[in-house]
Amino acid sequence: MSVTLAEYFGAVSSSDVFDYSFGVVADFLKSKHADDSFDWVITNPPFRLAEEFVNRATKIARRGIAILTRTVFIESVGRYERMFKNNPPSRFAQFTERVPMVKGRVDKKASTATGYAWLVWEKDNIGMPQLAWIPPSRKSLEREGDYVQAPSVVIPKPSAIVLPIRAPDAGDLFYKK
Repeated sequence: MSVTLAEYFGAVSSSDVFDYSFGVVADFLKSKHADDSFDWVITNPPFRLAEEFVNRATKIARRGIAILTRTVFIESVGRYERMFKNNPPSRFAQFTERVPMVKGRVDKKASTATGYAWLVWEKDNIGMPQLAWIPPSRKSLEREGDYVQAPSVVIPKPSAIVLPIRAPDAGDLFYKK
């Protein structure tokens, strides 16, 4: 995700609790980040910790939060009461095709029966959530090299990997002038 996000943002900080040879090894829920220290927090959190990730991200994101999660994340009376009732996402973007994910590796041939969606909280967009469908696009968006695992590299000690990017389109959901 970080490589693709770097095409739209001026800087991307990447971390994971496991060493996948990209970004720094860090636990997002335990890392020290000042309030409002990032424009966006965009993540694919562990499903069982997704609610905690959103709560943490709410404090450190200036503009918004986007999480890639299983569609069933929106199901739960308890989660509704704790989270969605008073802080619903501004957008719910459902993938129309299945998004296969394999722990710890990438696999072009993987398949899944699990539905995924992006839940987006835009801090300046309060109101009723908007539903959007992400049309079939996997084959058209795949690029040469997408399924090549990054080689093991020595990660520098700073808390972030900063990647330069191109200028985003003004209509981009995550870009605000």
